[in-house]
Formats: sequence, C-alpha cells, structure tokens
Amino acid sequence: MSLFDVPVSLAYALVKGMADGIGPVAGPAAAAIAIILFTLLLRLAMLPLAVSAAKGERARARLLPKVQALQKRHAKNPQRLQRETAALYEAEGATPLKGCLPMFAQWPFFMVMYRLFRSATVAGHQNVLLAHTLLGAPLGQNWVGLLGGGLFAPPSLVFLGLFALLMALAVWSSRRAARTAPAGAAGALARVAPFGTVVFAAFVPLAAGLYLLASGTWTAVERAVLHRRIVAPAV
Repeated sequence: MSLFDVPVSLAYALVKGMADGIGPVAGPAAAAIAIILFTLLLRLAMLPLAVSAAKGERARARLLPKVQALQKRHAKNPQRLQRETAALYEAEGATPLKGCLPMFAQWPFFMVMYRLFRSATVAGHQNVLLAHTLLGAPLGQNWVGLLGGGLFAPPSLVFLGLFALLMALAVWSSRRAARTAPAGAAGALARVAPFGTVVFAAFVPLAAGLYLLASGTWTAVERAVLHRRIVAPAV
C-alpha cells in the first residue's frame, strides 16, 4: 500500500464529485474546472501559513538595511557574514525559511494530484477522470508525450497556452523576489526558481500543470493583497 493511496482516493472522490456536479454547465471542461476549484480550496485552507510568511517578509524588509551594512562590513569574510546575518535574523525572529512555508506545505497536495492522474485505477476502480480532456488535450497526458502529433497540434497548443501563463507568473514572481530576496546564492535561487515551474509543467500531466497554474495565480493575488495589508509599512 502506497503512502499516497488514501490521499489520492480522497482527492479522486472530491474532484470527481465536483466534476459531476458542474458537468451539466461546464461540459467537457468539468474535470479541469474541478481541479482548479480543488486547488483554490487547498490554498484557502493554507491562508494562515501565507499570513505568517508575509509577516516574516515584513520583518526581513525591516532588517534589510542592517543586512546590507553587514555585507559591507564583512565583504571579505563570507563565513563571518553568514554567522552575523544568521544571528541577526534569529535575534529578530525573522528566519528566511519562514516565507517558504506555503510552498513547502502544498507540495504533498501537488504529488497527490500528480499520482491521481498517473493512476489507471483508484481504490481498485477504473480512474474515469483520465477520460476527461481540456480543449482536446487529455488531462492525464504530458506535453512531451504529445509532441509526436506535432508541435502545433490542438492538444499541444493547450500546453503552450499553459506554459505562456506559467511564464507570466514566473516573471512576476522573479521580479518580486528581486526586491525582497537576500543577497548571495539564496537570493539568486529565489529569483530563478519560479521559472522551473514552466519546465516542470512539460513533464507532468496536464492536470498537474493546471494545479500549478491555479496555485501560482492564487499566490500572485495573495501576495499582492498581503503585501499591501501586512508587509507595506503603515503611512
């Protein structure tokens, strides 16, 4: 028995139930819309983590002048700089990893969605969700597997549209990270990491790509709102 068997069964029941419920209105896109709704419900449940991360971001922004001063003072001693910076964050309760909590928390749910659309059977029954499509692209197929039909075939175009939307989100996230990320390797990783989502989406089922898109869009809106309400200093 796999660790994901029970979560996958629960996700299957929820997504299939929503797809059946909206089927008369949504038609062939019912399962795709159900995946997006499923993702938004999960992100709503994780909102407290996002609020905590935003407060941590505010603390890091407040400490930025002190961090920059340490960088100038210990520019020739990277080990001393690392120790002093870590001590500063610890004293202020502003750990850099705190801002990553929402991202870490949602990975198990992404893996559940991935497994759901890679499994021919769920709880011993045929996985009927694999028969669903979005504009002709199978939800259980990845882009690489569709390339044999042509780069600009209708199913491939669905993926290319998904990649374009994910790229727009990645550019937004990278530019935002450039304003708040610390200097050094951690900051560079924070700026580059969002683009990995676009590459990753080419190798996972379309359903998982929709999860990434819905979650990324939620993150963009969530950060814009929380940045204004929590991170931005009061006037």
